[in-house]
Amino acid sequence: MGAAHAQPVSAEKQKLIDKILTLWHPEDVPVMMVQRRATEAMNQSRIALQGKVTAEKRDATMRDIATDVQKYVDDVTPIAKDSARRQIPATVVPMLVQNFSEEELKQIVALLESPIKKKFEQFIPQAEKALGTKVAEETHVAIEDKGKTMTQAVGLKLRAAVMVGQ
Repeated sequence: MGAAHAQPVSAEKQKLIDKILTLWHPEDVPVMMVQRRATEAMNQSRIALQGKVTAEKRDATMRDIATDVQKYVDDVTPIAKDSARRQIPATVVPMLVQNFSEEELKQIVALLESPIKKKFEQFIPQAEKALGTKVAEETHVAIEDKGKTMTQAVGLKLRAAVMVGQ
């Protein structure tokens, strides 16, 4: 990466890179990391409670846990985004300089600004929802049964581990 810093960057190339960063938002990458950790915490909590408490107690506990997890997301997201913004000039920018010519950067800007890209991005959630609905309708019974089997097996192993650990 040090070599990338040594390369002189034309004003036009820098302008294109700045435009790409504005359209791309690489600072959102750590947000996905934060959300993944939050989702894992919720899933692990649900599994840990499975079969150990009543459904009402599980639901109430999960609501309480969801509040804590949301607080984590709210607190950590700005920290992660700020760090990403500080790191982009030393990581992503040199990589863009090194890997793309000025003409390629122009093409990337055109792609990111493309009306068809925006239209396609708006279409994706609709397509995913339609597909998910149909898959759920078609496979609900089989997936639900296998999900219950997996949850029971995991629950038994967790209970066995807790019993042995006591």
